[in-house]
Amino acid sequence: MTTIWWGVLGLLLGGYFALAGYDYGVGFLLPGLSRDEAKQRRALGALGPFFLANEVWLIAAVGVLFGVFPHLEGRVFAGAYVLVVALLLGLVTFTASVQLRSRRPDARRGPWSFGITAGALVTTVAWGLFLGNLLLGLPVDARGNPVDDVLALFDPYAVLWGLGFVALFGLQAAVFLAVRGPAEVTGRATRLAKTFTTPVGTFLVVATAWGALAVSGISWAAIVVTAVAFAAFATVLFGLQTKRYRLALPAAMLLSATPALVVGALRFPTILVSTSDPGYALTVSDAFTAPETAGLLAWFAVPVLVVLVVVQWLTWRANREPVDRQSLLHF
Repeated sequence: MTTIWWGVLGLLLGGYFALAGYDYGVGFLLPGLSRDEAKQRRALGALGPFFLANEVWLIAAVGVLFGVFPHLEGRVFAGAYVLVVALLLGLVTFTASVQLRSRRPDARRGPWSFGITAGALVTTVAWGLFLGNLLLGLPVDARGNPVDDVLALFDPYAVLWGLGFVALFGLQAAVFLAVRGPAEVTGRATRLAKTFTTPVGTFLVVATAWGALAVSGISWAAIVVTAVAFAAFATVLFGLQTKRYRLALPAAMLLSATPALVVGALRFPTILVSTSDPGYALTVSDAFTAPETAGLLAWFAVPVLVVLVVVQWLTWRANREPVDRQSLLHF
């Protein structure tokens, strides 16, 4: 039962990064796409039908974390509280700025545009740092309480993950705009996508080689997910070179999901280890809720997952065409 629920949590987080990654990428790429207000608004309009639906995957994942692994969230959030606070601030700033930017026709766009870019960038870097630290271990003591060492969260390997997430989401967003963006920004988007391939490839190679040395207990599941990441990256390259952007987009989405899946594979069954006390470890079994609670939640998990997938598919099917001057803009 614990393995199944760990897989459900991984599926939800993977879906979140696969879908919301281009939200954040478009956010921090916005100033580089165009300085024209109408073009920027249509670029954000490409996200419109998907924006809130993408965030639902994170809400569902947090629900599973709190409900099924109640002894995990407190330890993880406490051990990386600085990153969690930064992540929440980035999320709130980005989401609010996107929705309020064009609420009033006579309002100034500059501050909201800055909020979009800054919020998206902070969120992206914070996610990379958080997952990188979860892979290495968190600064907690023998009881799982946080050690007051904020600088430990900025280990060079974790910083690599933070920068790598910027490259991953930037690539994903550029490919997304090449498919659904307005015609006046697609050329710029395709050039940005090709530019991001080098840092993304570098991140994949360096993070894999460095992680093999820094992380103990390499599993077959992690090797398989890593192979999928490289295969997805190769597909993105092929799609960009042959101008098959609708092929490159799902590959880029899958690529953005793989880091979270790698962390989940490497952190099973020992979810949390301490960088300050090697004797401390929190396993999946330790973090798991009571069997009765897990059984009750299982009745809701399957229909919720089905609804999430179906609604997301229907939304994509109904909004698969590029944005143009006649398109309804949600923001």
